This record gives sequence, C-alpha cells and structure tokens, in this order.
Amino acid sequence: MSSSETELRRAAMDLLSRREHSRKELWQKLRNRAETPEMLEVVLGTLEADRLLSDERFAESFVRSRVSRGLGPTRIKQELLQKGIAADLVSMQLEAFDEDWLQQAQDVNVKKFGTTPVKDPKEKAKRVRYLQYRGFHIDTILAVVDGRRNDE
Repeated sequence: MSSSETELRRAAMDLLSRREHSRKELWQKLRNRAETPEMLEVVLGTLEADRLLSDERFAESFVRSRVSRGLGPTRIKQELLQKGIAADLVSMQLEAFDEDWLQQAQDVNVKKFGTTPVKDPKEKAKRVRYLQYRGFHIDTILAVVDGRRNDE
C-alpha cells in the first residue's frame, strides 16, 4: 500500500470512527483526496473486506436513528436510496426493524398537534400533509387522523 493509499485509508477510518457511513458517502467525502478514482475504490474495497465499512450496518443504524426522530418508512427509504443503499437492502432493513408504524405515526401526531381531535377539513389536511412529509403511508395517516386503528 502506497503512502497516499495509507493516508486515504486513515482519513476513511477517521470518518468511520465518528459514525457509520455508506460506501457512496465515503466515496463522495474522499474523492478529492484520492489521486485516482481507482485508488479510492481499492481503499474502500479493503475497508469492506476488513468489515470496517458496511452498507448493511449503516442502513441498520440509519433506520434506528430516523425512527427515533419520528420519521416513517417512506421517508427513511427515500433517504437511504439517496445515500446509495441498494433497494433490496433498504426493504430488508425496514422489515427487520419491525416498527409499529401506526403507533409511531400516532406518537408523532400527538407530539405535534396534541390530543385534540380533528375539527374541520382544513385541520385534517394540515395533519395529513405533516404526516406525509414525515414519511408515513396514507392508510396509516388516515387511521391516525380519523382516530381509528388499521385493523378496524
């Protein structure tokens, strides 16, 4: 390994020591430091081989962090895809997380709007838009806003 590869690996490990990164994120952050794109690919490949860089681990951590922020599955999926995570891995991580999305949406709704029921269509539309922005599915949103359960 050349000295510039060693420096590139050290820079990548510094970033990974702070938090998990996707391969795409690391590539974007380090591309200006690498002498060639091929050198960066080699360094990232060795990090993956050493299990220091893992898109699966990143996706798992990312899902957990976004759920704790009150985001829904649609928004989380969109963000992971933008970070270069494969669609099948995104689906697998969201399924494996096994979150009660209805309960999550209810918690977000109560935190933002309190426990008062919807009074008029304008208020209902406002709540629907907010929960859509947070990334919840429309059937879940309507169940929350209308005050019913999905299994009814």
